[in-house]
Amino acid sequence: MDHLPIFFDVKNKPIIIVGGETLGARRTDMALRAGANVLLFADELSDEFDKLKLDEKFEHATEPLSAEHFKDAVLAYSTSEDEAVIEHVHGLARAASVPINVADNPALCDFITPSILDRAPLVVGISTAGTSPILGRMIKARLETMLPAAYGQFADFLGRYRTEVMDRIKDGALRRRFWEQVMDGAVFDHVLKGHEKDAVEEMNLELAAYAEGTPRHGAGEVYLVGAGPGDPDLLTFRALRLMQRADIVLYDRLVGDGILNLVRRDAERVYVGKLPKEHSVPQEEISEWLVKHARDGKRVLRLKGGDPFIFGRGGEEIEKLADEGIRFQVVPGVTAASGCASYAGIPLTHREHAQACIFVTGHGKDGRFDLDWETLVQPSQTVCIYMGLTHLPELLGEFIRRGADPDLPAAAVFKGTRSDQHVVAGALSDLAKKVAATELAGPAMIIIGTVVSLRDKLNWYRPEKRERTIAKTHSKETIRP
Repeated sequence: MDHLPIFFDVKNKPIIIVGGETLGARRTDMALRAGANVLLFADELSDEFDKLKLDEKFEHATEPLSAEHFKDAVLAYSTSEDEAVIEHVHGLARAASVPINVADNPALCDFITPSILDRAPLVVGISTAGTSPILGRMIKARLETMLPAAYGQFADFLGRYRTEVMDRIKDGALRRRFWEQVMDGAVFDHVLKGHEKDAVEEMNLELAAYAEGTPRHGAGEVYLVGAGPGDPDLLTFRALRLMQRADIVLYDRLVGDGILNLVRRDAERVYVGKLPKEHSVPQEEISEWLVKHARDGKRVLRLKGGDPFIFGRGGEEIEKLADEGIRFQVVPGVTAASGCASYAGIPLTHREHAQACIFVTGHGKDGRFDLDWETLVQPSQTVCIYMGLTHLPELLGEFIRRGADPDLPAAAVFKGTRSDQHVVAGALSDLAKKVAATELAGPAMIIIGTVVSLRDKLNWYRPEKRERTIAKTHSKETIRP
């Protein structure tokens, strides 16, 4: 290590900061959040100090900095770019044996300030020893996505039980198992969801069981998780966390390898997908499997494409779990209509085109559809059809027979949000023929409405669109961002 990492208690202790611009404001904010008394020297303060200077622990000084100011200081920061000021501040700090950090000058620094991930009381510092601060910030940004803000609340919650756990669970190995159970179980989930009362109740049950030397076993749980339409980047933080916790995963046809690869590697995987006209596993059987595995004490991940509560039959599955007394969690996902439309450059609502959006399923028997056609053919709205590819000609023809304009824009988005996404655009009268000519395979989302006409203008993702934009940029033409 080039530096010794430490966490320094500066509560109610004076810190000297020199400089009234952006960097000085950052140092001031960090020191105040740590509880320090900040004495800042600058002729003027930038607007970034407007809120900081309201803090009772902040003092702004315009007088010359002297050795007397360093008498009780514990740390000093110099953020000035003036060489004379830097030399003066550095000399005073060294003479007073006060550790100092000089911005952008590692040779004059007694310590460095890392990139901080603040989930107080949980704090993570990332340092590159001054070699590449930007790299440190990039790593911090990645950690931000891995550690939800509620982790700090969880750390505080655990701290309140530390002494009691030590007193009631004497065996060290058993105590370690207790903490592992708490940090990877229902207590953790309740705290992260803000359910403090439930967290306390679960914590007390766990603590009582471990204190008696009889840990609770067999408490399985089901995680009903929406995997989104295909792009792994659209998964929620909670979905990723539960995917890494599960012992077994039951997944659908629409869940791609990119998402499955994020599931814990040693988890058992069971495919329960369904193909059109080929129901490989009946829905009732899937629900029974969820109950069985949970009763065996397993953490069961039910991974569904899109959102489990939008044509995903998730309601039926958790109804079964509730009837059987199985504990479960539901994690929403980006539904296919939203994801496919966004990646295709089609806004589902738009002030000048659509003030309503309707989701329907295109399942039909012998080309007949049990749909509210009077509602579907209304103007100024968007209709999104799930699972409509099999009967697309009959479906679009029915729209026209019910009074919809044959020239109404429509599009089919195949494998939306994925790297091999393809969009076929047309009108109600010709979209089915255009789709048939491509021989593309599903899954596909059908979008009907005048919003589809905005695609050429709004879709950044199309390669030909990017090429035109790049060409215009090189020719110095004005373009939209």
